[in-house]
Amino acid sequence: MSKVNSVVAIYQTHTEADQAVKELQRGGVDMHKLSIVGKGYHTDEQVVGYYNTGDRMKYWGKVGAFWGGFWGLLFGSAFFMIPGLGPILAAGPVVAWIVAALEGAVEVGVLGALGAGLYSIGIPKDSIVKYETALKTDQFLLIAHGTAAEVAKAKDIIETTHPAYYTLHEAEAVAA
Repeated sequence: MSKVNSVVAIYQTHTEADQAVKELQRGGVDMHKLSIVGKGYHTDEQVVGYYNTGDRMKYWGKVGAFWGGFWGLLFGSAFFMIPGLGPILAAGPVVAWIVAALEGAVEVGVLGALGAGLYSIGIPKDSIVKYETALKTDQFLLIAHGTAAEVAKAKDIIETTHPAYYTLHEAEAVAA
């Protein structure tokens, strides 16, 4: 497990999450270090489908423009069926963290694939439970990671976007 500095925010709607990403981009946050995870649909919506066009995944449904914007802006995208969470969409480095967990690079244990991916970067299990609960209730996770300074900058911007919840996860200092 290699701990990294991160800030995780929970947004209640895709509109709020979208606005937060735009604010982070305007604030100069490195988009390579930003991830978003969500169900991608609401219970009153029927998703028509997802498909891949070369290096970019497409979403064909009511909030397709929302996910399509992230898949063009963030790096890496995926659709997962995760037991206990159901279908989730992810964009950004979190995709690699989940894939590593699914491929067994991370001991999954009682955590699901998403939880194991988050745990692999140092997010504590009690926080993971909160984040998975948010996803189950159709909320969105926005994750920024990087150096302490990069994450502090992202946290300051996230605070201005009024998320439902956010917390800073700091990596432990490594002795030289």
